Amino acid sequence: MIRTLAVENYRSLRHLVVPLGRLNVVTGANGTGKSSLYRALRLLAEAAGGGAISALAQEGGLPSALWAGPEKTGRAVREGRHPVQPTVRTAPISLQLGFGGDEFGYAVDFGHPAPAPGGRRGESSMFNLDPEIKRECIWSGPVLRPAAVLSERAGAAVRVRGADSAWSRTHAALRPYDSMLGELADPQRAPDVLAVREFIRSWRFYDHVRTDAHAPARAARIGTRTPVLSGDGSDLPAALQTIRETGDTAALDAAVDAAFPGSRVEIADHGGRFELALRQHGLLRPLTAAELSDGTLRYLLWAAALLTPRPPALLVLNEPETSLHPDLIRPLAELVLTATKDTQIIVVTHARPLADALTEGATRHRLDVNSTELTKDFGQTEVAGRHSLLDEPLWYWPKR
Repeated sequence: MIRTLAVENYRSLRHLVVPLGRLNVVTGANGTGKSSLYRALRLLAEAAGGGAISALAQEGGLPSALWAGPEKTGRAVREGRHPVQPTVRTAPISLQLGFGGDEFGYAVDFGHPAPAPGGRRGESSMFNLDPEIKRECIWSGPVLRPAAVLSERAGAAVRVRGADSAWSRTHAALRPYDSMLGELADPQRAPDVLAVREFIRSWRFYDHVRTDAHAPARAARIGTRTPVLSGDGSDLPAALQTIRETGDTAALDAAVDAAFPGSRVEIADHGGRFELALRQHGLLRPLTAAELSDGTLRYLLWAAALLTPRPPALLVLNEPETSLHPDLIRPLAELVLTATKDTQIIVVTHARPLADALTEGATRHRLDVNSTELTKDFGQTEVAGRHSLLDEPLWYWPKR
């Protein structure tokens, strides 16, 4: 399980280190950095699949993703006696992401391409806006210490600590846009790299799944066993049927009944094409997915995601309360709490009722919940109630 998440210089996250538990609730007003935190987690996950550079490019490249404020905000600026003005940057350009967990920790450092021969940056390539991976590090336990380092990358060179604690260097030099998680995940030569890669690849993210009139979840689809709901929800009927046949059927029935008393999910098979329907008390026929309200469909999507027969190591939900009626907030909270039996969960929400329902439910289930409220101070995201670095979890970045 992840114990600490750290982000440096990503959008409004100038410096953010937050503790994590089994259930985590991130709240805050609009514009305080909740979406940036969610996107930072996704970007960290992209590193395991070799897609971090392209993901940054889709955000407008490293210049758009970097912290846009000054390196330091002076006292005169904070007191309003002096406007914020551009200053000469003294530290290298660096965007850093990392986590520390029970078994492993990992950190990656992105920066600008090194100057080409002749002194001008990137003159030999048209891809000179692509960031480079400057440093990567894997260590044992939640906190980076020299004795705990298992694998580390500096530029193109990687070294791996063997079973006898002796260091060995890899023969192949890494390209600046390739992560060692994707290139060196060898069960013999670098088992720790493979373990971290597979751990990160098991993370799942759900963000504003479509429920409009033309949403993929409303259409009948070819049905195959689907233990994991897709990101767009297009395989919802197959995912719910898979829960019925191989997962926790009782939990699914209870979740539907809690939200819609007397109702039951049905999956119709039309020659191999599965169609979702909801049978409700008092109606002569079940309602098809095309007839369901946005909130009803979204709740069923969350039920399929949270009751998955193949639980991930980490599940991140971004504003799951969107388009839900207030009466569905508590059933949704119970769904989340049920899923924490097998999965670490982060819920990013701006809905105080959902945050309160999760906290109250966690107390009732004797489950620890980690609540983090984000605020903004001079454009920088901070944790509410935190007054100094001594209040945050212990964290060290790998040095370039």
